[in-house]
Amino acid sequence: MTDSAKTRPVYRNIHVTQIVRYRLPPAGIVSILHRVSGVLMFVLLPFVVWMLDASLTSEISYDSFTNVFAAGVGVLPAWFVKLVTLGLLWGYLFHFIAGVRHLWMDATHSVSKAQGHSSALVTLALSTALTLVLGAKLFGLY
Repeated sequence: MTDSAKTRPVYRNIHVTQIVRYRLPPAGIVSILHRVSGVLMFVLLPFVVWMLDASLTSEISYDSFTNVFAAGVGVLPAWFVKLVTLGLLWGYLFHFIAGVRHLWMDATHSVSKAQGHSSALVTLALSTALTLVLGAKLFGLY
């Protein structure tokens, strides 16, 4: 056995004190965030149904729908509604891009460590960039 193999730390059963030092690879981060985005979309499904219903029922309901983003609804301020909508946007974008990544990997049989690493970085960068662009539009920056 070489010296470099002896000095490399092995994490089998990670203790709570080791979690801070453990570095998850980008593919692992994408895997966890793919699950998180799926749960987020499921939990916010009633909000999505309300937004669809309010935006398509009539002109009056559409006006009240757009007013929610300007004045808020009930005790919730407008910035909070926009923040929830931004989280939903991130969930959809990330879940879609990560799903396309998985479909591409399945179709091309690209399962190498290097390809998984690079496609995970592309997934993270692309979803973050699209979320920032749509978030800037949502918050009225352009």
